[in-house]
Amino acid sequence: MEIVYLLIPISLVLIGLVIAAFLWAIKSEQFDDLEGPAHQILMDNDKLQTKETTSPKKQGDD
Repeated sequence: MEIVYLLIPISLVLIGLVIAAFLWAIKSEQFDDLEGPAHQILMDNDKLQTKETTSPKKQGDD
């Protein structure tokens, strides 16, 4: 029975830490866009090509 007096405060501290971590994640905007990165890997990035990939240099073009 004495162990309950130790386990209850430990569990309350752990619950407090979990709630604090959850509130920090909300304030730092971790849950704002959950589907964006998943859809981003499926999209083609043709518009984001660099000059080197769109117009390759020839060896004699110095």
